[in-house]
Amino acid sequence: MKTQVAIIGSGPSGLLLGQLLHRAGIDNVIVERQTPDYILSRIRAGVLEQGTIDLLREAGVHERMDAEGLVHEGVELQVAGKRIHVDLKTLTGGKTVMVYGQTELTRDLMEARTANGAPAIYSAENVQPHDMKGESPYVTYEKNGETHRIDCDYIAGCDGFHGVSRQSIPADVLTHYERVYPFGWLGLLSDTPPVNHELIYAHHDRGFVLCSQRSLTRSRYYLQVPLTDKVEQWSDERFWDELKARLPQDVADRLVTGPSLEKSIAPLRSSVVEPMQYGKLFLVGDAAHIVPPTGAKGLNLAASDVHYLYRILVKVYQEGRTDLLEKYSELALRRVWKGERFSWFMTNLLHDFGEHKDAWDQKMQQADREYFFNSHAGLVNIAENYVGLPYEAVE
Repeated sequence: MKTQVAIIGSGPSGLLLGQLLHRAGIDNVIVERQTPDYILSRIRAGVLEQGTIDLLREAGVHERMDAEGLVHEGVELQVAGKRIHVDLKTLTGGKTVMVYGQTELTRDLMEARTANGAPAIYSAENVQPHDMKGESPYVTYEKNGETHRIDCDYIAGCDGFHGVSRQSIPADVLTHYERVYPFGWLGLLSDTPPVNHELIYAHHDRGFVLCSQRSLTRSRYYLQVPLTDKVEQWSDERFWDELKARLPQDVADRLVTGPSLEKSIAPLRSSVVEPMQYGKLFLVGDAAHIVPPTGAKGLNLAASDVHYLYRILVKVYQEGRTDLLEKYSELALRRVWKGERFSWFMTNLLHDFGEHKDAWDQKMQQADREYFFNSHAGLVNIAENYVGLPYEAVE
């Protein structure tokens, strides 16, 4: 098989890149080691920045998102009993975010790819990129006992933190930056109405809480827990009791509980590799960077990478601008680091680090809270970063 762009991974970033390229007349093939059902079973974030929304509309996969997505004009922060409403729309000159589950977004992209007939190969084993620094890169994979080869011009590695793309780059080429946090998030998904019409980010002496949602009838809640905790230790009843204990009484009183649809513990980390390209292999999304979910940036940074790589490839094929290829990593990383900074900032601002912060760091944490929550400029800073910073032009 021969194509112009081989895409490794069919998560949201791989599917979105493939959809945009297809609409621009650029041939692409997606190769994925998992099944479609497995990919759709993964529970992920659901807060979309305006830039991500615009990109999905450009890709032609916006109909259900626009019909079912929930536009949020603000978020609520709660610290030390004080509740702060961050009016995103007012503080940013009209910008908002949209809540639309990543699972639904992925489903829309899968259905669009099926409808347009672009090839996607699932359950592919031993996927491997080759000759990334040469003139003729290609991807090999095994399926049904046979080895297959895809010749291509470029390879997009959209296969996540544990995928083969980043691991195929020589270790001495990459610089890895990482911060591992001393706690995890215990998440519970339930078919219950959200406790609040906007997201609530709350700090409590017992640990951080996030009250999120996927729709008007499906809620997602998170509790900060020690890394030593296991999901089996947390019954639904214990989770709901602990959530109520960390919320203000009036919020706890209106919380609707129910059986969990999914429950899991995710460790928190910040991670970036530089550069995000190696020859004709380009890393996209989680393959290059991970953020703690506190800033709602994971999916949006992946979309940002897609934006830059897509714009560059269009100019390569339509204008012959191969000089732009070497700019991908620089463009993408500038926005990645801003997203990483905001996610790190929100994590530090709202979590209880206990013995993992010394007296000085605890005082700095308190000073940050007092400044950002009592300053108009501080709230503008949070709002601008939350709704998403603008993309740079590719030229």
